[in-house]
Amino acid sequence: MKFVITLILAGLIPLAALSQNKISGLVTDSEDQPVLATVYIPELEKGTVCDLDGYYLIENIPNGTYDVVYSSIAFETISYKLEIIEEKLVKNVQLKESIVEMEEIIISTPFHKLQRENVMRVDRVSNEVLLNSGAMNLAQGIDLIPGVSSISTGNGIGKPVIRGLSSNRVLTYTQGIRLENQQFGDEHGLGINSSGIESVEVIKGPASLLYGSDALGGVLYFNPERFAKSDKTTFDISSGYFSNTLGSSSNMGFKTSGETFKFLIRGAYATFSDYSSGANSRVTNSRNNEYDIKTGVRFQKSKFKSTLRYNYNRSNLGLPESIGIQSTSKELLLPYQEIDNHIVSLDNSIFFRESNLQIKMGFIHNDRREFEDEEDERNHSNRMSNNDAALRMKLNTYNYDVKYTLPDMGKFETIAGIQGMFQNNENSGEELLIPDAQKIDFGLFATTHYHLENIDLQAGLRYDHRTITTDAARDPLDEDHIPAIDKDFNSINAALGAKWNVQENFIFRLNVASGFRAPNLSELASNGVHEGTNRYEIGNENLNNEQNIQTDLSAEYNDDHINVLINGFYNSINEYIYLNPTGEIIDENPVYTYLQSNATLYGGEVSFHIHPHPLDWLHLESGFEMVIGELNDGSYLPLIPAHQLSNTLRITFKDGKKIKKPVFFLTYKNTFDQDKTSAFETQSKGYNLLSLGGSLNLNIPSFKVYLMANVTNLTNEDYVSHLSRLKSDGIGNIGRSFNVNVKIEI
Repeated sequence: MKFVITLILAGLIPLAALSQNKISGLVTDSEDQPVLATVYIPELEKGTVCDLDGYYLIENIPNGTYDVVYSSIAFETISYKLEIIEEKLVKNVQLKESIVEMEEIIISTPFHKLQRENVMRVDRVSNEVLLNSGAMNLAQGIDLIPGVSSISTGNGIGKPVIRGLSSNRVLTYTQGIRLENQQFGDEHGLGINSSGIESVEVIKGPASLLYGSDALGGVLYFNPERFAKSDKTTFDISSGYFSNTLGSSSNMGFKTSGETFKFLIRGAYATFSDYSSGANSRVTNSRNNEYDIKTGVRFQKSKFKSTLRYNYNRSNLGLPESIGIQSTSKELLLPYQEIDNHIVSLDNSIFFRESNLQIKMGFIHNDRREFEDEEDERNHSNRMSNNDAALRMKLNTYNYDVKYTLPDMGKFETIAGIQGMFQNNENSGEELLIPDAQKIDFGLFATTHYHLENIDLQAGLRYDHRTITTDAARDPLDEDHIPAIDKDFNSINAALGAKWNVQENFIFRLNVASGFRAPNLSELASNGVHEGTNRYEIGNENLNNEQNIQTDLSAEYNDDHINVLINGFYNSINEYIYLNPTGEIIDENPVYTYLQSNATLYGGEVSFHIHPHPLDWLHLESGFEMVIGELNDGSYLPLIPAHQLSNTLRITFKDGKKIKKPVFFLTYKNTFDQDKTSAFETQSKGYNLLSLGGSLNLNIPSFKVYLMANVTNLTNEDYVSHLSRLKSDGIGNIGRSFNVNVKIEI
């Protein structure tokens, strides 16, 4: 612990600039014509854009070895590992023309490589793509990513599912720190607004080596928006409208950057009425609204970089239970949730000549309140007491993440680190889902990357320890008494992966990784009615770690006119925790207990993208995804998404003088029947959804305008998703919606 404190204190001490290196050069195409490329150094988060002559200059670079990325639209992205120890390094680069979209650096993996350089395949989707899809929130948007789905409660609450695993089996990262917001609950969504999010990355499979417990099924990594480039100031405002919910979303951002100090701030507001299903019935109390503010400041010198970010989010979420009063009001009805999220992160990097030290610290305060009757709401409105909600849980989480990148040893790149978390859960409402509790995590890991000409290898090892202690709850003489718990959980995990460039355009990857998840508080200590699921749940304090091993195999072919990806996985989970009905009834609710058994999940994704020559403006994209989950007795796991087939026709038009990046798309998504269901699920019928839309940029002197319009569920299909929590009530998902968004940037 003294070592941790010493490192954290060291990260708070700005170091004087000991060198003022520069890198400059010319970026040209194959005919030696200048290219308006972006040049970026991910480790330093420093970059620039070439001028009209293709010239670039980046200053104040500390001595060291860095990946320098050169990218531009219509050109292949190139990354060079450069040793910058001279006062001024000149690097001229020639880019190869390509109609494939620009590659971006993957941040969620330790070595910050381009996708094609990564040993572990990671899916990445930009916020612009999510916006074009017509998604009303992040939970809906991530459905676009192959292998990722969402458990929904109406239109406002969504919980990510990665290859059939969800809740505490999927870890979410935002602002570089793990998000903790009582994610064990079915009605507990992400609590993150899409404004101020640059992109989302998805690790599909065990990521315990990098992130510890709860990353057994995968990781969602939300990258915050970048600061403005040095000596630049920008302002933007955007607004969107969604016809189905008569909803709107607006956000406004301001960024300014010097060479040393950078600042940004963004505010957002969204409000939606009850959504209308394909049967043209409004789902009562599916209305919701959200306030969000994000701000950040960075201090950066040659040897030191420190970034402080803060995010406040207030989500007010109606909890739909039936189709009743038909209304377009936006005032919430009972029952509803009121949730406050405060997220503070401090990211410090210290650069040495051949190594660097990164220290991240975070604090999250999650205040979740649920109002179920008029007395709750009346007390809340009058602010008569702190116990004004039927259910109120306050979760405070402190976490730290210290990584040291060692000097390169030949062709080895190595990172070692420690991570930890201190967490406290407190109840102050009338009801109680889980007891007051404390949680302490500590993890120690190392991972290394070995690069050969055509083969890359990566391996790592990690040890984790988690302590969970809970307070006793309720009267010891009552049957719903919850005794105190003091439990320790340990795990050792490893990962091994290989990437083989079989040919210039053909990449083969094989990854084998183990992961683990300690039981959550609900599984250990529940004893009462869970109103959201109409079950009486009883925890099991004797539960063990879930432990898994996943094998992931992929083959990828890319050239200028066709991209093909085949990705299969087999996931074996020991001691899988699941709910099982006992046949008893308590308080008119069926009783469920938590049991453990071995389980397997298997499946994968197949996709191809064709843009035939000479019709380079025409893009045909198709993808199929499937996952099957079974217990060792042959029964199926719950909440497994149905197989899906998606086909998209996309047309990219030529740029004009004023109109830039015009795009039109048509998507037809087939969701198959889900007949492989658990004992307490019903089968689900398949459905087909048709969507279309387009976008373009207008370049007007002094500012830019971004326009987007689309129609989702064009045929107004009346359907129920297998992952909808309203399925048991026969309530359909959202029907047709016309959506528009306008963004102005100055």
